[in-house]
Amino acid sequence: MIINKEYVINYFNSGIRDTKDFKIGIEHEKFLFDQNENKRADYKTVLKMFGELSEFGWKPITEKQNIIGLQKEGKNITLEPGNQIELSGDKLNNIHEACSESHDYLFELQQVTKKIGLKIVSAGFDPISTLSEVPNNPKQRYEVMTKDMPNGGSLSLDMMYRTCGTQLNLDYNSEQDFIKKFKIINSLVPISIALFANSSIVEKKNSGYMSYRSKVWQDTSRGGLPEVFFDNMNFEKYADFAINFPLLFIQSDREYLSGKNYTFLDFMNGKIKEISNRLPTEDDLATHLSTIFTENRLKKYIELRSMDTCGWDCLCAGPAFNTGILYGNLDETYELISKWDKSKIINAYFEAPKKGFNTELMGKDLLYWSSLLLNLSKKGLENRDVLNKSGENEKKFLNHLEKLIDNKTTNADHMINKFSKNENLNELYDE
Repeated sequence: MIINKEYVINYFNSGIRDTKDFKIGIEHEKFLFDQNENKRADYKTVLKMFGELSEFGWKPITEKQNIIGLQKEGKNITLEPGNQIELSGDKLNNIHEACSESHDYLFELQQVTKKIGLKIVSAGFDPISTLSEVPNNPKQRYEVMTKDMPNGGSLSLDMMYRTCGTQLNLDYNSEQDFIKKFKIINSLVPISIALFANSSIVEKKNSGYMSYRSKVWQDTSRGGLPEVFFDNMNFEKYADFAINFPLLFIQSDREYLSGKNYTFLDFMNGKIKEISNRLPTEDDLATHLSTIFTENRLKKYIELRSMDTCGWDCLCAGPAFNTGILYGNLDETYELISKWDKSKIINAYFEAPKKGFNTELMGKDLLYWSSLLLNLSKKGLENRDVLNKSGENEKKFLNHLEKLIDNKTTNADHMINKFSKNENLNELYDE
């Protein structure tokens, strides 16, 4: 049982790995649409897709007899609130392996979706549907979330039902290593928003935002970029942050109850009468940490969460960019960002969803910083020198970003240009 803060600190300490054992985990979400009607796939159709994926060795994950996901080896496919699907990849050794995993999944997904009449949209925000048009599913926790989340952020339901992102999970080799990495990734959130922007079309119109997904997350309950994240967060500080953070839900006898009146500290102190004042387990802690929806967060690894979902041609670019910085060129990047002012980073964070590369940070625009950081990442991947069978290192996955920066355009610009030519919805679907 977890009865005090030291247990939580020890939980974070248990995530420490030798550098040689560092892993990379990628999670990415996709929208599914009916091929003929341009409507989001309902739960019945998703079940049909899950059934077809079983031919590739995927096994069902159930909750009260309802299938809510699939698993295969170290990978999971999970069902999001509006029937978005998310691949949570295995923990792999390098970007070559992680990217190969994603493209194997793409192959399987394409075979199945074509067979049953579905199309895929790789964007950070649903470009077609209104909120009321998005179907739901019987996953229990989403019922609690749908009821409680709007109380803390007016766009919380949009986050749940109409966004898709790419997340990256990376390791740390000490508490000091975590402190450096966490400060870097929080400082780079505005750059991540601008560089990976891919959610400009909303309800079939140009929203005026480069990343409308990021705008939504800024007005989402339990989300945002807390100022405390810039104060050299160590394990104890993050433990304080987490245990004083409200609970989203509480699990009792396989039921999900609202946790809105309690913090995790209340849980540790045995103050939750709805579950007979029981104390939290490590599983309860893991669940709580996964329901803190900030731009970045700590579990037994660091999770980066500021990237819009993008097409399959650029999927590996974001993970490669951050891996080069955090695994290959940490100190040089830390020296750079340590000179930045916290208030200016936060200001850029709020401006970046709309202004993209034109956002100012420390007297320079984010295009300038993106270019500088891309070079630091490239250097980092060269330092790692992890080669594929063709003798290429991981920097090959940065080619997409290099083109964007050279052309001063983002995936969002390409989305706007393609759709605006004739407002053809087919332009929004993956090829």
